[in-house]
Amino acid sequence: MADADLDALIRQLAKQQNKALTAAVKKRRDRAIALAAKAKDAESKQRQRQLAKDILEIGTATVKRLQMSADNAAYSYARSVRQAIDAAAAKKAVASAKPAKKTAKKASKKEAKKATRKAKG
Repeated sequence: MADADLDALIRQLAKQQNKALTAAVKKRRDRAIALAAKAKDAESKQRQRQLAKDILEIGTATVKRLQMSADNAAYSYARSVRQAIDAAAAKKAVASAKPAKKTAKKASKKEAKKATRKAKG
């Protein structure tokens, strides 16, 4: 797993967290439904049912936000790595191009010196 892309790892961990969070939300909703079934009067029964609906709604919204946040983090990481690779490649291209220019200048200076020597001598 050492060579695995970290963006894929981020997405995988977020998926595991989402499954755990979804299970916890459903468990909590089921508890509220069970309390509604045990309720003695209609008002508390209705209140527990509404609470169960709210728990599920808020929990699924939280799961979606967590997934979106993980996707954004994974995408941002992958983009940063691509930019770093491109920058390193550009730096390497510039570094390899500079010595070629220097050697061309040195060669032209040597040729100029030879030409002046031939002209004098």
